[in-house]
Amino acid sequence: MTGFEGSFLGATDKISPLAIMECKICWTPYDPTEGDDYRQIEPGTPFTALPEDWSCPNCGAAQEQFMVLEDPGSEAVQEAAQIAALTEKLVADFTEVWHSTMRDVPLVNKALRVEAVGFRKHDGRVMGVLVSPWFMNLVLLPDGDDWSDLVTGAKEVIAFPSGDYEFIHNTREMTGGYKACSLFSPMGDFTSHKDAIDVARAVMDAIFSPEHRAETDRAADIRAAREAELTALTEVEVEDEAVPILDPAPSRRAVISGGVAAPDGAA
Repeated sequence: MTGFEGSFLGATDKISPLAIMECKICWTPYDPTEGDDYRQIEPGTPFTALPEDWSCPNCGAAQEQFMVLEDPGSEAVQEAAQIAALTEKLVADFTEVWHSTMRDVPLVNKALRVEAVGFRKHDGRVMGVLVSPWFMNLVLLPDGDDWSDLVTGAKEVIAFPSGDYEFIHNTREMTGGYKACSLFSPMGDFTSHKDAIDVARAVMDAIFSPEHRAETDRAADIRAAREAELTALTEVEVEDEAVPILDPAPSRRAVISGGVAAPDGAA
C-alpha cells in the first residue's frame, strides 16, 4: 500500500484523478474507473469529485477515512514512467551493440549484462549508471530537452556535490544525445553482475556526498587525473636512473564509489 492517510485533510493536491482509494476501516476500495453503483456515481468520477456527503458504501466511513491504495497518475509514478522510457532506449541501444559487435571481443566480461542502475532526475537531467560487459559509465540524459545536436567526442565538466566530472558527448540511434563519464573499463575485475550493480549503486549514493570530494578536485585537474589513472605510473629521471613513481592524485573511481572501488580500478 502506498500513499498517506487522511487524503482529504487538506492534502487533495497530492492525489491525481486516477487515484484508487481504500477505506482504512473495512478496506473497501473506491476505483474512479468503476464509480459507485450504490450512490449512482458514474464511472470516471475522481475521488476528489465525489459529493461531500459521500461515504464508504460498505461501512459508512467518511471520506477522511480513506487512504491511497494506488495512484497511477501521481507525479512520482509519471516521473518513474518517463525515466523508464528513457533508460529502456539506452539499454536497448547498448544491448544491440553487445550482440552485434562486442560479444566476441576478448576484453568483455560475459558474466555481466547491460543494465541501467539508479536513474533519477537531478538538476534538469536524468542521471544514473549504465553497466555493460565492457564498461560502467555515469550517464546523463536530457529531461525534456533536445540533445540531438551534441557533438560526438566533445567534453564537458559538470559539477556535483562530490566534485567535478568530465563527461563525453555522444549520440545513439534510439537514445539520441547523451553524456557519459567513464567509471570502469574494461570490466574484468567484477566476478558477478551483482557486484557490478552494487558498485553502481554506491556511485549514485557517493556522487551526491560532499565528503567524497577529493582535495585535488579542480576542473583543471580532471584530465590529468584521468590520464594518470589510465597510465598507472610514469617514469622520471632521478640521478640518471629511471624510477617509476605512482600518481599521487586520488582515483576518481575510488572517490565516487566511497571506497568500493580500489584505486587501481579493482572492484
